[in-house]
Amino acid sequence: MAKYAFYPGCSLETGGIEYGLSSNAVAEALGIDFLEVPDWNCCGASSAHMTDHLLSLALPARIMALAETLPVTELVAPCAACHARFASVEYELGRDDELKQKVNSLLERPYTGKVKLRYFIDVFSNPDTLADIEKNVKRSLKGLKVACYYGCLFVKPPKVMNYIDDPENPQSMDNIIRAIGAEPVPWPYKTECCGASLGVTLEEHCTKLCNDILRFARDSGADCISAACPLCQANLDMRQATVEKKYGVSYKMPIPFFTQLIGLALGLNPNVLGMKKLFVDPAGMLKKVGVA
Repeated sequence: MAKYAFYPGCSLETGGIEYGLSSNAVAEALGIDFLEVPDWNCCGASSAHMTDHLLSLALPARIMALAETLPVTELVAPCAACHARFASVEYELGRDDELKQKVNSLLERPYTGKVKLRYFIDVFSNPDTLADIEKNVKRSLKGLKVACYYGCLFVKPPKVMNYIDDPENPQSMDNIIRAIGAEPVPWPYKTECCGASLGVTLEEHCTKLCNDILRFARDSGADCISAACPLCQANLDMRQATVEKKYGVSYKMPIPFFTQLIGLALGLNPNVLGMKKLFVDPAGMLKKVGVA
Protein backbone atom coordinates (compact mmCIF):
# COMPACT_ATOMS: atom_id res chain seq x y z
CA MET A 1 0.00 0.00 0.00
CA ALA A 2 1.33 3.43 -0.99
CA LYS A 3 1.63 5.67 2.05
CA TYR A 4 2.07 9.45 2.22
CA ALA A 5 2.14 12.21 4.81
CA PHE A 6 -0.94 14.27 3.98
CA TYR A 7 -1.22 18.01 4.56
CA PRO A 8 -4.85 19.13 4.12
CA GLY A 9 -4.12 22.78 4.83
CA CYS A 10 -6.76 25.38 5.56
CA SER A 11 -8.62 25.08 2.24
CA LEU A 12 -9.52 21.40 2.38
CA GLU A 13 -11.36 21.88 5.66
CA THR A 14 -13.19 25.05 4.59
CA GLY A 15 -13.80 26.39 1.07
CA GLY A 16 -12.33 23.38 -0.71
CA ILE A 17 -13.87 20.68 1.46
CA GLU A 18 -15.03 18.72 -1.61
CA TYR A 19 -11.39 18.34 -2.63
CA GLY A 20 -10.62 16.77 0.72
CA LEU A 21 -13.69 14.53 0.61
CA SER A 22 -12.97 13.27 -2.90
CA SER A 23 -9.21 12.88 -2.35
CA ASN A 24 -9.73 10.73 0.72
CA ALA A 25 -12.56 8.71 -0.85
CA VAL A 26 -10.54 7.94 -3.98
CA ALA A 27 -7.41 7.14 -1.97
CA GLU A 28 -9.36 4.66 0.15
CA ALA A 29 -10.86 3.04 -2.95
CA LEU A 30 -7.39 2.61 -4.47
CA GLY A 31 -5.68 1.44 -1.29
CA ILE A 32 -3.62 4.60 -0.83
CA ASP A 33 -2.94 5.58 2.77
CA PHE A 34 -2.92 9.30 3.60
CA LEU A 35 -1.52 9.96 7.09
CA GLU A 36 -2.49 13.46 8.19
CA VAL A 37 0.42 15.50 9.53
CA PRO A 38 -0.10 15.85 13.30
CA ASP A 39 -0.62 19.29 14.87
CA TRP A 40 -0.29 21.03 11.50
CA ASN A 41 -0.46 24.79 11.12
CA CYS A 42 -1.25 27.13 8.24
CA CYS A 43 1.63 27.10 5.77
CA GLY A 44 1.41 30.87 5.30
CA ALA A 45 0.60 30.69 1.60
CA SER A 46 -0.54 33.88 -0.13
CA SER A 47 0.57 36.21 2.65
CA ALA A 48 3.57 35.23 4.78
CA HIS A 49 6.09 35.34 1.94
CA MET A 50 5.03 38.92 1.23
CA THR A 51 5.67 40.12 4.78
CA ASP A 52 8.49 38.10 6.34
CA HIS A 53 10.82 35.84 4.39
CA LEU A 54 12.04 33.90 7.44
CA LEU A 55 8.50 33.31 8.69
CA SER A 56 7.39 32.24 5.21
CA LEU A 57 9.93 29.40 5.40
CA ALA A 58 9.50 28.57 9.09
CA LEU A 59 5.75 27.94 8.82
CA PRO A 60 5.97 25.24 6.11
CA ALA A 61 9.27 23.92 7.50
CA ARG A 62 7.52 23.19 10.81
CA ILE A 63 4.92 21.12 8.96
CA MET A 64 7.59 19.23 7.04
CA ALA A 65 9.45 18.54 10.28
CA LEU A 66 6.25 17.11 11.78
CA ALA A 67 5.80 14.94 8.67
CA GLU A 68 9.18 13.41 9.51
CA THR A 69 7.60 11.85 12.62
CA LEU A 70 5.40 9.67 10.39
CA PRO A 71 6.42 6.32 8.82
CA VAL A 72 6.65 7.82 5.32
CA THR A 73 9.21 9.14 2.88
CA GLU A 74 7.00 11.60 0.99
CA LEU A 75 4.63 14.47 1.78
CA VAL A 76 1.71 15.58 -0.40
CA ALA A 77 -0.30 18.79 -0.32
CA PRO A 78 -3.36 18.95 -2.59
CA CYS A 79 -3.41 22.77 -2.50
CA ALA A 80 -1.05 24.26 -5.09
CA ALA A 81 -0.30 27.28 -2.88
CA CYS A 82 0.68 25.01 0.02
CA HIS A 83 2.71 22.83 -2.34
CA ALA A 84 4.57 25.92 -3.55
CA ARG A 85 5.53 26.88 0.01
CA PHE A 86 6.88 23.38 0.72
CA ALA A 87 8.78 23.45 -2.57
CA SER A 88 10.34 26.76 -1.53
CA VAL A 89 11.53 25.18 1.72
CA GLU A 90 13.16 22.29 -0.12
CA TYR A 91 14.74 24.61 -2.66
CA GLU A 92 16.02 27.35 -0.34
CA LEU A 93 16.99 25.35 2.75
CA GLY A 94 18.54 22.64 0.60
CA ARG A 95 20.93 25.21 -0.83
CA ASP A 96 21.65 27.46 2.14
CA ASP A 97 22.83 25.84 5.40
CA GLU A 98 22.94 29.18 7.23
CA LEU A 99 19.33 29.93 6.34
CA LYS A 100 18.35 26.40 7.34
CA GLN A 101 19.93 26.94 10.77
CA LYS A 102 18.05 30.24 11.20
CA VAL A 103 14.75 28.58 10.33
CA ASN A 104 15.41 25.61 12.60
CA SER A 105 16.22 27.96 15.49
CA LEU A 106 12.55 28.99 15.38
CA LEU A 107 11.20 25.44 15.43
CA GLU A 108 10.65 23.06 18.33
CA ARG A 109 11.62 20.21 16.01
CA PRO A 110 14.30 20.75 13.35
CA TYR A 111 13.57 20.26 9.68
CA THR A 112 16.02 17.76 8.15
CA GLY A 113 14.60 17.25 4.68
CA LYS A 114 14.36 13.48 4.89
CA VAL A 115 10.67 13.51 3.90
CA LYS A 116 10.43 14.70 0.30
CA LEU A 117 7.63 16.64 -1.32
CA ARG A 118 5.63 14.82 -3.98
CA TYR A 119 3.40 16.41 -6.58
CA PHE A 120 -0.19 15.55 -5.61
CA ILE A 121 -1.42 14.75 -9.11
CA ASP A 122 1.46 12.28 -9.47
CA VAL A 123 0.04 10.24 -6.58
CA PHE A 124 -2.64 9.22 -9.07
CA SER A 125 -0.87 9.66 -12.42
CA ASN A 126 2.18 7.48 -11.75
CA PRO A 127 2.13 4.29 -13.87
CA ASP A 128 1.21 1.88 -11.04
CA THR A 129 -1.72 3.91 -9.70
CA LEU A 130 -2.88 4.81 -13.19
CA ALA A 131 -3.08 1.08 -13.96
CA ASP A 132 -5.09 0.55 -10.75
CA ILE A 133 -7.48 3.31 -11.74
CA GLU A 134 -8.04 1.81 -15.20
CA LYS A 135 -8.55 -1.63 -13.67
CA ASN A 136 -11.14 -0.35 -11.19
CA VAL A 137 -13.22 1.86 -13.48
CA LYS A 138 -16.87 0.95 -12.92
CA ARG A 139 -18.43 3.87 -14.76
CA SER A 140 -16.48 5.04 -17.79
CA LEU A 141 -16.69 8.79 -18.39
CA LYS A 142 -16.61 8.21 -22.14
CA GLY A 143 -18.05 11.15 -24.04
CA LEU A 144 -17.05 13.72 -21.43
CA LYS A 145 -14.67 16.38 -22.74
CA VAL A 146 -12.45 17.85 -20.05
CA ALA A 147 -10.20 20.91 -20.02
CA CYS A 148 -7.40 19.98 -17.61
CA TYR A 149 -6.44 23.07 -15.63
CA TYR A 150 -3.17 22.81 -13.70
CA GLY A 151 -2.88 26.49 -12.83
CA CYS A 152 0.41 28.28 -12.32
CA LEU A 153 1.55 27.42 -8.79
CA PHE A 154 2.00 23.67 -9.27
CA VAL A 155 4.32 24.14 -12.23
CA LYS A 156 6.13 27.48 -11.97
CA PRO A 157 8.90 28.41 -11.52
CA PRO A 158 10.14 25.01 -12.76
CA LYS A 159 13.53 25.18 -11.02
CA VAL A 160 11.84 25.62 -7.63
CA MET A 161 8.90 23.30 -8.16
CA ASN A 162 11.11 20.46 -9.44
CA TYR A 163 8.16 19.53 -11.62
CA ILE A 164 8.20 16.09 -13.21
CA ASP A 165 6.10 17.15 -16.20
CA ASP A 166 6.33 19.75 -18.95
CA PRO A 167 5.63 23.07 -17.15
CA GLU A 168 4.08 24.59 -20.27
CA ASN A 169 2.08 21.60 -21.51
CA PRO A 170 1.76 19.14 -18.60
CA GLN A 171 0.16 15.76 -19.24
CA SER A 172 -0.19 14.09 -15.84
CA MET A 173 -3.83 15.10 -15.30
CA ASP A 174 -4.58 14.49 -18.97
CA ASN A 175 -3.36 10.91 -18.54
CA ILE A 176 -5.72 10.44 -15.59
CA ILE A 177 -8.64 11.79 -17.61
CA ARG A 178 -7.86 9.32 -20.40
CA ALA A 179 -7.63 6.46 -17.90
CA ILE A 180 -11.19 7.09 -16.72
CA GLY A 181 -12.55 7.14 -20.27
CA ALA A 182 -12.98 10.88 -20.74
CA GLU A 183 -11.28 13.04 -23.37
CA PRO A 184 -8.81 15.78 -22.38
CA VAL A 185 -9.24 18.61 -24.88
CA PRO A 186 -6.19 20.45 -26.21
CA TRP A 187 -6.30 24.07 -25.09
CA PRO A 188 -3.77 26.87 -24.44
CA TYR A 189 -4.70 27.91 -20.89
CA LYS A 190 -3.62 24.82 -18.92
CA THR A 191 -1.09 26.67 -16.79
CA GLU A 192 -2.25 30.28 -17.06
CA CYS A 193 -2.89 32.12 -13.80
CA CYS A 194 -6.55 32.54 -12.83
CA GLY A 195 -5.76 35.49 -10.55
CA ALA A 196 -7.13 33.92 -7.37
CA SER A 197 -4.71 35.82 -5.14
CA LEU A 198 -5.85 39.09 -6.78
CA GLY A 199 -9.53 38.48 -6.07
CA VAL A 200 -9.75 41.20 -3.42
CA THR A 201 -7.10 43.73 -4.41
CA LEU A 202 -7.53 43.63 -8.20
CA GLU A 203 -10.97 42.15 -8.69
CA GLU A 204 -11.47 43.48 -12.22
CA HIS A 205 -8.18 41.99 -13.39
CA CYS A 206 -9.03 38.68 -11.73
CA THR A 207 -12.43 38.62 -13.43
CA LYS A 208 -10.78 39.12 -16.82
CA LEU A 209 -8.33 36.25 -16.21
CA CYS A 210 -11.22 33.96 -15.26
CA ASN A 211 -13.16 34.96 -18.37
CA ASP A 212 -10.18 34.15 -20.58
CA ILE A 213 -9.87 30.67 -19.06
CA LEU A 214 -13.60 29.93 -19.25
CA ARG A 215 -13.84 31.23 -22.82
CA PHE A 216 -10.95 29.15 -24.11
CA ALA A 217 -12.26 26.04 -22.34
CA ARG A 218 -15.70 26.53 -23.90
CA ASP A 219 -14.25 27.25 -27.34
CA SER A 220 -12.16 24.07 -27.06
CA GLY A 221 -15.36 22.06 -26.66
CA ALA A 222 -14.95 21.21 -22.96
CA ASP A 223 -17.92 20.07 -20.88
CA CYS A 224 -16.06 20.98 -17.69
CA ILE A 225 -12.76 22.27 -16.35
CA SER A 226 -10.92 19.84 -14.09
CA ALA A 227 -9.05 21.64 -11.30
CA ALA A 228 -6.16 20.58 -9.07
CA CYS A 229 -6.05 23.55 -6.68
CA PRO A 230 -8.77 24.72 -4.27
CA LEU A 231 -7.93 28.39 -4.87
CA CYS A 232 -8.22 28.05 -8.64
CA GLN A 233 -11.33 25.92 -8.37
CA ALA A 234 -13.09 28.35 -6.04
CA ASN A 235 -12.13 31.31 -8.21
CA LEU A 236 -13.42 29.80 -11.44
CA ASP A 237 -16.50 28.29 -9.78
CA MET A 238 -17.69 31.07 -7.46
CA ARG A 239 -16.67 33.97 -9.71
CA GLN A 240 -18.33 32.53 -12.80
CA ALA A 241 -21.62 34.36 -12.21
CA THR A 242 -19.72 37.65 -11.91
CA VAL A 243 -17.83 36.90 -15.12
CA GLU A 244 -21.04 36.09 -16.99
CA LYS A 245 -22.71 39.30 -15.84
CA LYS A 246 -19.73 41.53 -16.65
CA TYR A 247 -19.07 40.11 -20.12
CA GLY A 248 -22.65 39.26 -21.09
CA VAL A 249 -21.91 35.58 -21.64
CA SER A 250 -23.27 32.28 -20.38
CA TYR A 251 -20.73 29.57 -19.60
CA LYS A 252 -22.39 27.40 -16.96
CA MET A 253 -19.10 25.49 -16.90
CA PRO A 254 -18.77 23.02 -13.98
CA ILE A 255 -15.37 23.11 -12.24
CA PRO A 256 -14.92 19.70 -10.56
CA PHE A 257 -11.67 18.61 -8.95
CA PHE A 258 -9.83 15.88 -10.84
CA THR A 259 -10.30 13.63 -7.80
CA GLN A 260 -14.07 14.02 -8.09
CA LEU A 261 -13.90 12.80 -11.69
CA ILE A 262 -11.77 9.81 -10.67
CA GLY A 263 -14.30 9.03 -7.94
CA LEU A 264 -17.20 9.11 -10.39
CA ALA A 265 -15.36 6.67 -12.67
CA LEU A 266 -14.67 4.37 -9.72
CA GLY A 267 -18.42 4.24 -9.08
CA LEU A 268 -18.40 6.29 -5.88
CA ASN A 269 -21.52 8.16 -4.78
CA PRO A 270 -21.48 11.77 -6.05
CA ASN A 271 -22.56 12.95 -2.59
CA VAL A 272 -19.56 11.27 -1.01
CA LEU A 273 -17.40 13.16 -3.50
CA GLY A 274 -18.97 16.51 -2.61
CA MET A 275 -20.45 17.14 -6.06
CA LYS A 276 -23.34 19.11 -4.55
CA LYS A 277 -20.90 21.60 -3.09
CA LEU A 278 -19.94 22.96 -6.51
CA PHE A 279 -21.39 26.41 -7.23
CA VAL A 280 -21.99 25.76 -10.92
CA ASP A 281 -24.52 22.94 -11.14
CA PRO A 282 -22.82 19.80 -12.53
CA ALA A 283 -26.15 18.08 -13.31
CA GLY A 284 -25.66 18.27 -17.09
CA MET A 285 -22.13 16.91 -16.83
CA LEU A 286 -23.28 14.08 -14.55
CA LYS A 287 -26.17 13.20 -16.85
CA LYS A 288 -23.75 12.96 -19.77
CA VAL A 289 -21.79 10.20 -17.99
CA GLY A 290 -24.89 8.37 -16.78
CA VAL A 291 -25.05 9.66 -13.21
CA ALA A 292 -28.55 10.66 -12.15
